[in-house]
Amino acid sequence: MKHQIPMGMLLSIGLGLIVLLPIFSILWLALGAENTQWSHLFATVLPRYLWNSLILMAGVGGLSMVLGTGLAFVVTHLEFPGRKVIQYALFLPLAMPAFVAAYSWVELLEFAGPVQSFMRALMSWNSSRDYWFPNIRSLPGAILVLSLTLYPYVYLLARASFKELPASGQDVARTLGLGFAQQFLRVALPQARPAIAAGTAIVMMETINDFGTVDYFAVQTLTTGIFSLWLESYNAGAAAQLACFAVMIVAALLLVEKIGRKGARFNKSGRQVARIHPQIPQIGIAYVSLAFCVLPILLGFAVPLFVLIEPTLTGGAFWGGISLWRAALHSLMLGGVSSILVVTLAGIMVIGFQGRQQRWRRHAITSTTLGYAFPGAVLGLGILLPLAAFDNWFADRVLEVFGLDPGLLLTGSAAALVIAYFVRFFAIGVGAAEAGLSSISSNIPAAARSLGASKKKLVWRIYQPLMRGSLGSALVLVFVDSLKELPATLLLRPFNFETLSTHIYGQASLENFNGAAPGALLIVFFSLGAIILLAKANR
Repeated sequence: MKHQIPMGMLLSIGLGLIVLLPIFSILWLALGAENTQWSHLFATVLPRYLWNSLILMAGVGGLSMVLGTGLAFVVTHLEFPGRKVIQYALFLPLAMPAFVAAYSWVELLEFAGPVQSFMRALMSWNSSRDYWFPNIRSLPGAILVLSLTLYPYVYLLARASFKELPASGQDVARTLGLGFAQQFLRVALPQARPAIAAGTAIVMMETINDFGTVDYFAVQTLTTGIFSLWLESYNAGAAAQLACFAVMIVAALLLVEKIGRKGARFNKSGRQVARIHPQIPQIGIAYVSLAFCVLPILLGFAVPLFVLIEPTLTGGAFWGGISLWRAALHSLMLGGVSSILVVTLAGIMVIGFQGRQQRWRRHAITSTTLGYAFPGAVLGLGILLPLAAFDNWFADRVLEVFGLDPGLLLTGSAAALVIAYFVRFFAIGVGAAEAGLSSISSNIPAAARSLGASKKKLVWRIYQPLMRGSLGSALVLVFVDSLKELPATLLLRPFNFETLSTHIYGQASLENFNGAAPGALLIVFFSLGAIILLAKANR
């Protein structure tokens, strides 16, 4: 009797190959390039790109870790005015794309902006030589803006970890006379370290993926170098070699994060069911806590949003541009198709793996989620090469048989963008599907099978209804992340094809902030839906 390979295994292998194909293609191109390019990169741009990237990742990761962890501890351990609302409002900066916030802060703080104009009028200064003002378009400025929009990743995971801590640890610390600071440093922080490390790793991966902010702030990183070499110098080999450095940085980051989590294991007794209850501090500490929590919301969301709203109210003509609504339609179409594809295949794969060997299952699922760890510019470059090779091979075969030239089917259409979004965001769908499946008791599908339910009925009548909430959240998150994705979209979009992200980037590159504001507001509006779902899921 022939041994048949399970469908779930075939699907996993296929998805794993799709995710890993961009990485393999970049390695092949980098190794096949001339050796002189390596030496040229080392002697010229690579040290600057590498140094700026490492400083940016360290700065954003460190600031986001401190900010997100501190906010999470305050809202879970201290009672202060407005805490119940603020703990969810702290998610709002996730709805503000970093490159959109960057455009808003430059518009606000540049020499001709309202802040410096007000200072000159107030102090009777005539030019920039009469006073000093920090330059927002700089490496420190990029660190600050990225941190204000990315800290919620750390806050989300740290808050969930702090909420799960048993109250007994807090009670013992208070009995021993430890204050809030000592409770944080000696009790809460060590136990929440794995969650904080995971959130910080996500922030640093998002940082190296960023292109819009660093490009607008004139900070040369590995990502901007890839774009420069590929689109301006037409040097695919050197761009692939820079991409290899970005991949190595991400791999090292993931390794460090994994080692950190492996060495931090904290077991809780099943009898410790009482959870942390916020303490009532002195009135001064309460209002300091309130100010500490409100400031990131203002700087990361409210102020950039206000800056975006002002030109859209005074310049209504920008809302009537056909290019804006065409870009919005493209973004909605791509986001919808990509999110449905991700959630559907992720759900099928995770359910299909149920009952397989745990070790093999873990490795197979991990291989299909690697795309999220790699920068969009790297994925865009890696996807473009095999798709172009396939398009050329297919066109040659059709021309030989039918005498017709079909053109570029994948690289010349939006299909390349859908593939890129699928590879990059498949991890979100897998994580949500696994979370939904783990919440289903094994007795329920077992009872259904004992009553004669087929696999198809089991999926549609048991798994699909019970996993609907988790998969629905993933659907929205993938949709919103697709709207905000810029690097891969710039590399893979067809000619004269704009999305909201590329439309905003193009207008901002021309220093036309008023033209970029309506598209930016549309992205923020669509993103708010995901933040509301995220806040409901984390009550």
